[in-house]
Amino acid sequence: QVQLAESGGGLVQAGGSLALSCAASGGSFSGHAMAWFRQAPGREREFVAAIGWSGSMTRYADSVKGGFTVYRDNAKNTVYLRINSLKPGATAVYYCAARWFLGGVQSSRLVDYAYWGQGTQVTVSS
Repeated sequence: QVQLAESGGGLVQAGGSLALSCAASGGSFSGHAMAWFRQAPGREREFVAAIGWSGSMTRYADSVKGGFTVYRDNAKNTVYLRINSLKPGATAVYYCAARWFLGGVQSSRLVDYAYWGQGTQVTVSS
């Protein structure tokens, strides 16, 4: 059983940057593909980015390409999401998710991820 805990959210001015962290415990972190999703008020949870077990394979939603970077440190059991040039549209609760997967193609589907964190709020002010 993998437990995930996000941190790093907060209130940021538009144009600023933020780095979210997700610390994993209770399982073999290096055997899990990790992903970030977000849910804005009144909207469904949506895929943001995913990273494979080794860190070499990544995938991004088209809406965040160029502004978001996902990376991981298996020695620290942590995955990160760096967000640059924040826009008010990025306001959402950001969730970390994990699934046992050693393949190369990363999934953007919520149903493929078995483990979820509680989320961290990111609010971008204009």
